[in-house]
Amino acid sequence: MHLVLLRFGAHRDRAPQHMAGHKAWLQRGFDDGVFVLAGSLGGAQGGAVLAHRESIDDLRERLAQDPFVAEAVVQAEIVAIEPSRVDERLSFLQH
Repeated sequence: MHLVLLRFGAHRDRAPQHMAGHKAWLQRGFDDGVFVLAGSLGGAQGGAVLAHRESIDDLRERLAQDPFVAEAVVQAEIVAIEPSRVDERLSFLQH
């Protein structure tokens, strides 16, 4: 599982013109069963996505397709998480 932090970058001001593409990219991630959570970071710092069932290399390729990443609206940081304890409601994340 991976936590992706999408922190605003050099071209934050371009966010409005790429928002539709970013939202479509997010929807593809959910439709593909890779994204299980997406939301904003507090303090208007950017956003975050929780991804699973995808290798780090495939996730990097997916991130490169996000218009926000491609246009330097955000910088993506990937944090790998290896769950050792999970609430049963989220047990699907261990696979």
